[in-house]
Amino acid sequence: MQRGKIGIVTGLTAEARWLRSAGFMVQVGGGLPEGAARAAEALVRDGAHALISFGLAGGLKPGVAPGSVLVPLAVIEKHQTFPCSYELMEFLGGTTGETILAGHKIAATAHEKALLYRRSHPVAIDLESGAVARVARAHKKAFAVLRAIADPAERDLPPAAMIALKEDGRMDLPKILFSVLGRPRQIGALIALGRDAKAARGALTSRLSKLPPNSPAFVACG
Repeated sequence: MQRGKIGIVTGLTAEARWLRSAGFMVQVGGGLPEGAARAAEALVRDGAHALISFGLAGGLKPGVAPGSVLVPLAVIEKHQTFPCSYELMEFLGGTTGETILAGHKIAATAHEKALLYRRSHPVAIDLESGAVARVARAHKKAFAVLRAIADPAERDLPPAAMIALKEDGRMDLPKILFSVLGRPRQIGALIALGRDAKAARGALTSRLSKLPPNSPAFVACG
């Protein structure tokens, strides 16, 4: 199968540009479950044979460093588990052997992350993978996740990092600036988060560069 039949849902327009240049079908979800579901449905309508949730994730497992690439075995959402396609995980470089949590809000503090980790021991959390997994299951499409840790489990996020992206996947710079002006002490934490997010994106682009030009036939899971 050609890359052009693999549909990828990502949160940011910048990520979408890399993925399109690599030959994939892409839709931007804006970083939230509702947008990710719409993006995944659009990819299915456009003829995608498989769906991938792509982008950054928040660490839940202690000791996992920023920039660590994740190809999880499954996505956990409340009382449901969505296994990932073996063939699609192999195409992405092989599974890293853990689960990822489908969140509905950002895990902002180290304490909150620790509580989430204790429940089912997922390595990380993101807000889009659960929605993409549900769409893949509904349409009997193969599904997998390719993400990288942008903030470790041990770190509290600064307030400006809690500001949602715009629906089109662009950063809402006026809101971020307003947050920084109101709470300037967060600047150091924002710089550290930016550094780690850069490492995560670098790890993702490196992984993309190593993917084969074609993929095997996919078998849907879950």
